[in-house]
Amino acid sequence: MTELKPCRVCNSSRQRCYGLAVSSLDELKIKGAEALGINPGASISLLLEEDGTIVEDQAYFRCLPANTKFMLLQENDIWMHSQQTMVHSNRESAGLEVDRKDCVDGVESWHGLAEELRKNLASIILMSEADLQVWFTLVVLQKQNKCKINFSDLASALDFSEQKTQVLQDTLQRTLDSREEERQARELLSLYLKAQEKERTQELQEESKGAEPDETDGGEVQGAAGLSSTIIMTLREGRYPQTRLSTKELQVVVNGGVDPLMQQLRCNRDRALALLQACERELSKRLEKVRALQALYTHNQTSSTAGSYSENKVCKT
Repeated sequence: MTELKPCRVCNSSRQRCYGLAVSSLDELKIKGAEALGINPGASISLLLEEDGTIVEDQAYFRCLPANTKFMLLQENDIWMHSQQTMVHSNRESAGLEVDRKDCVDGVESWHGLAEELRKNLASIILMSEADLQVWFTLVVLQKQNKCKINFSDLASALDFSEQKTQVLQDTLQRTLDSREEERQARELLSLYLKAQEKERTQELQEESKGAEPDETDGGEVQGAAGLSSTIIMTLREGRYPQTRLSTKELQVVVNGGVDPLMQQLRCNRDRALALLQACERELSKRLEKVRALQALYTHNQTSSTAGSYSENKVCKT
């Protein structure tokens, strides 16, 4: 008998969630659609609720941990981050509903932000991510022709030309992207520092046990030469697989070179080389962020120390 996997499934709004035990992706779609009241004959997509990754491969499904949360989307649904969904839910409860037909029932949901920007464009810097997400969602729905609000309405509220309104929309999107990159960089630096601390702890333990340096070096070479099943599966999935690998996994791929990729992914040299170069670029980008943040941290520490020294000197004088 096929082993059952406990899963959770929700709809696009995350307001309904059910626990199911299934043995396959197809069974999850059927049972999930039935639980959520979705027509089983409709076109349904299955995604990871956390990050929107599309799940179509049965082997990948089997590798996921128990109680993984999935999202079922119908043809016209779009995946949104959980924080984005919370923003919409809060506005719906206040009577400022954002839906597919009208986009904004109560213009106050974006009109207040437009008024704020009209008075002072510099307020972009002070906007919360929730406010920026309102504009982002508005743009998405406009592009999908699911919104009655158009650029002329926005331009009128802002007292801008349509061209200037478009520039403002782009600026708001870049601001939101920049904040997301900063958040990811902070998380990456935190993981990097934890990894460094773990390595130092392991080195101290090995020294206390009298570990041989040659054995350690051999272990590293062996680890770099092989690709784990998780790495292989990730590299086979969709577009930009390098963005879903951890920094440590990227280092394993880069250190291994082209041949292990060709052998374990069973692909030609051009495909393996393209993946390797993509991983190298992603790793370089992440390490550059870490170095930049470390430099900033060192600079702040130096400035703080210098300031304290000056204050002490003044006090003594």
